[in-house]
Amino acid sequence: MSVRRVAPPELQPKEFSFTAENADWAKKQIAKYPPGRQQSAIIPLLWRAQEQNGGWLPEAAIRHVADILEMAHIRALEVATFYTMFLLEPCGKKAHVQVCGTTPCMLRGAHDLIEVCKRRIHEEPHHISADGNFSWEEVECLGACVNAPMVLIWNDTYEDLTPASFEKVLDGFANGQPVKPGPQIDRQFGAPVGGPTTLKTVKA
Repeated sequence: MSVRRVAPPELQPKEFSFTAENADWAKKQIAKYPPGRQQSAIIPLLWRAQEQNGGWLPEAAIRHVADILEMAHIRALEVATFYTMFLLEPCGKKAHVQVCGTTPCMLRGAHDLIEVCKRRIHEEPHHISADGNFSWEEVECLGACVNAPMVLIWNDTYEDLTPASFEKVLDGFANGQPVKPGPQIDRQFGAPVGGPTTLKTVKA
């Protein structure tokens, strides 16, 4: 994993504040935690700030959340730069693709998915496609090793991918008709391919 930093100053908005609706939502999230533990709400608040900002998290938003939670800015920055769920620079309008590059996915073909990203989106990660609609990056384990290789796009995972099925996933986002998330083969979630192989009968 490379060191994660916020976007350069020229890409950063000067100010950020929650909308009235999101500010009210943030208060309700903070109220879920006992006195003295309000800073535990940082992840949901950063996530909502990212959603409000069009899919990426600027430094001004990180500082805004830190101020709401009465915590040092550096502590909020530590959280934002640790988790790859927080996108620290502008991303594609239709899809930001996170390709899992951990060992199980690489052994199952993640490198081929990265090649698709290089060809269809941009040769280098963290760059937006020419049409402004797509961006991509390689990340560490996304927690679907049994269904490797897989990618995360926004809030959903797309699993058991081949280059061809991954192309269809990207086509769906391009056309505004995303395919169904989850395994892209005949498999139910993490169940064995072809169905159950054990405990198929029950003794009377």
